[in-house]
Amino acid sequence: MFAYLQMFKSKAVLTLAAAFLLAAPDLANAQTTGTVRFKVNKYGFIVGTSGGRGVLVFKGKEYPLQVDGISAGMIGVSRTHLAGTASNLRTAADSAGSYTAAGAGATWRGAGGRTVRLRSDKGVILKLRGTEFGYEASADVSRVTISLR
Repeated sequence: MFAYLQMFKSKAVLTLAAAFLLAAPDLANAQTTGTVRFKVNKYGFIVGTSGGRGVLVFKGKEYPLQVDGISAGMIGVSRTHLAGTASNLRTAADSAGSYTAAGAGATWRGAGGRTVRLRSDKGVILKLRGTEFGYEASADVSRVTISLR
């Protein structure tokens, strides 16, 4: 009977170890992903500029952000509210840096949609969606700088 308990105990330990190894990538990903929110004002004709503020929530803490950018391929004036995820973070400071973006959207007399995916030189990826208010049409490529305030 003692041998049976030893075998049962060994199988239980192996099962727990296997479960941990399978869950480890999800646990690691959860610690490297945060949420972000931005409010950005944009204006321009062919070449546009943008600026705004945001918040990164990472590991239960909020970090205020400043956003500045320049884009090619936009016409108009708008205010955009974006929310989404920031992945590949080791620390909150990783969110600061220079990002390239490709996005498209249109707004005429009210609210329109915006989807943006940004990638930093540190490998951080921001996936954002939101609404625009104002008058704008764009299929632009942008350079965005995000800094911690």
